[in-house]
Amino acid sequence: MAREVFGLAELRPGQREAVQALAGGRDALVVMPTGSGKSAVYQIAGMMLGGPTVVVSPLVSLQRDQVQGLGADGVEAHSLNAATSAADRDRAFAALGGDRTAFVFMAPEQLVRPDVRETLARTPPRLVVVDEAHCVSAWGHDFRPDYLRVGAVVGALSPRPVTAALTATAAPPVRDEIVERLRLRDPAKLVHGFDRPEIRLAVRSFRDADEQRQAVLDTAHDLDGSGIVYVATRKDTAWFSRRLPSARPYHGGMRKRERDDAQQAFMTGRTRIIVATTAFGMGIDKPDVRFVLHAQVPDSLDSYYQQVGRAGRDGRDADALCFYHADDLGLPRFFTGGLPDEETLTAVCRAVADGVTGRGGLAERAGVSPRRLTALLNLLQEAGAVRLGRRIRPAPQAADIEETVAATVRLAQRHRDVARTRIEMMRRYCELTDCRGRFLLRYFGEARDRPCGHCDTCESGRAEQRLDNRVFPVGVRVEHRKWGGGVVVAGERERVTILFDEAGYKELLVAAVAERGLLTRERSPR
Repeated sequence: MAREVFGLAELRPGQREAVQALAGGRDALVVMPTGSGKSAVYQIAGMMLGGPTVVVSPLVSLQRDQVQGLGADGVEAHSLNAATSAADRDRAFAALGGDRTAFVFMAPEQLVRPDVRETLARTPPRLVVVDEAHCVSAWGHDFRPDYLRVGAVVGALSPRPVTAALTATAAPPVRDEIVERLRLRDPAKLVHGFDRPEIRLAVRSFRDADEQRQAVLDTAHDLDGSGIVYVATRKDTAWFSRRLPSARPYHGGMRKRERDDAQQAFMTGRTRIIVATTAFGMGIDKPDVRFVLHAQVPDSLDSYYQQVGRAGRDGRDADALCFYHADDLGLPRFFTGGLPDEETLTAVCRAVADGVTGRGGLAERAGVSPRRLTALLNLLQEAGAVRLGRRIRPAPQAADIEETVAATVRLAQRHRDVARTRIEMMRRYCELTDCRGRFLLRYFGEARDRPCGHCDTCESGRAEQRLDNRVFPVGVRVEHRKWGGGVVVAGERERVTILFDEAGYKELLVAAVAERGLLTRERSPR
């Protein structure tokens, strides 16, 4: 099938196991880097299962690329989004309601539309694929509330389709939440490709911000090939791009046409360097990116590793440099600082209860900006209080307003605390004197004793052989007297890093917690 339809000579590690699981009727969680063939997994499985396959994908550009690629291979494929014409929409619905092999791509907000749900209820697809599945996880670096309803929609179908969750990056706690929120049933978990030996990891530290900026410019100028310079603010995209040869800015505040033009210029080589905020990334697959520079420290190891992973996808050597100034961590910390005001939350909840369903009316009643309203509604949806769509409605069996507000504030507090500890993990990486590659692999749940051999600390001779911790190994659930339950996400012989359910990331000395009886392994899985 892979060779006949898609021209693939052989499947890569992890692909075969994932295809076999899905084609055999078993759910699967597939964690592989972009460019490693996740799309081939569901395409081959969908062809083997027959009938329609629904692919939930967050970006229209990703949907368009996949539809065009499948069409070139002679496979029927459609997309459903706000820009889909009436005729194309009719063809997509015909494919959903038929029994022939076809792939229909849609964003999560399309999946929850009544007309789509009614069609799927009449004729459930054979396979549902959730791409960029880390978006469903509040622990993840790209949480999108629209993904929260996907599991319920799929779970309501009878017979229930086989379900695949795909992501390019997910630490163990994120994987657990993907499984839980998408309601995957005994999924096969295929995790491959976090080790990227072709990427040289390095951090340069600075005390002076001007020296830091100049070092970024000098490095980008001196490195060969195409590259990405990630910056913290939209203003910085303009500042750096003006000072670099053959560079273009990219950020979410630009017009779509301007963003598309900048991206196309970079992809085709007309522009050597793209200077971007985190808005640039999802769906970008340029094989020959030779360097990724972080002009400031990103907000988490999750987003950092996904961004540096855009380098060297052709297998050739590439550089990933982070320019570290301790004060940079104040910017991401600023974005994690505020909690929602209880009075404002109450006003939003009362307006929804009174039948105000439009966002404009809700913003006016609550006295908040549209952007702030969106953030509050996302929290309320995650707390189970509202249903989001074109109209905002109370969720069935929602708690009373007072309980809802209290639960939402607790949820926001939890998000803030975890975000702050993720920033501290980023600081730990930047100030590390040991192997950076091993540190990242352990963070993502891959055991590694030996140094990577190709990061800056390894090349300097500072990295040492360090055995993984055997008392609290990666992946096990633990219980702490003060911070409650959590999961070990990284560790070595003398210390472990744990993501606690409520308190976020903590790094603990094994001897200290064992001697005082502060940390124990849970007797049974959650």
